[in-house]
Amino acid sequence: MHTTPTTRTLAIAAALTLGLTLAGCSTSNSGSDAGSSSSTSAALAHNDQDVMFAQMMLPHHQQAVEMSDMLLAKGSGVDTGVTDLAKQIKAEQSPEIKQLTGWLEGWGEPAESEHSGMGHSMSGMMSDSDMNGLDQASAKDAAKLYLEQMVQHHKGAVDMAKTEVDKGKNTKAVAMAKSIVSSQTEQITQLQDMLASL
Repeated sequence: MHTTPTTRTLAIAAALTLGLTLAGCSTSNSGSDAGSSSSTSAALAHNDQDVMFAQMMLPHHQQAVEMSDMLLAKGSGVDTGVTDLAKQIKAEQSPEIKQLTGWLEGWGEPAESEHSGMGHSMSGMMSDSDMNGLDQASAKDAAKLYLEQMVQHHKGAVDMAKTEVDKGKNTKAVAMAKSIVSSQTEQITQLQDMLASL
């Protein structure tokens, strides 16, 4: 079969087009690789405020879970609305404890700092005597005490989270802080309503 110059030109043009298309695909693939590595570095990007937020919110959340466990250990004598809320608080804050721990590990920062070591002097944290009071309280008294303490605890968390929203750099930490402000502000109203009805 005799190949005309036109056919040969078309074949070359087709080959060039295919080559450019493949080159374009490989370029876009390497571009997406670069995008994923830049998103990884964006996840690692943080400032001192992010570190302080994670180091302070971690023991704060751990104490809220401990308070909820103390209340739930009282059994069926506690108002069911209060126990339901305690379960909700545990369900929300336990995964955040893992996230906060993971961020600090990823940033090469210790879980504890001079801030988290301050314990009850941190905003909204309960003192040892507060925790003992809740632990020793009767089921009926524990519900009221838990609600009162958790209002104070949540207010402290909201204050810390607002500072992170204003001054933090890490996008995931700021997103968590916004979520804490929203959910715990709503729960403060719920806690106060429950207190009024007890």
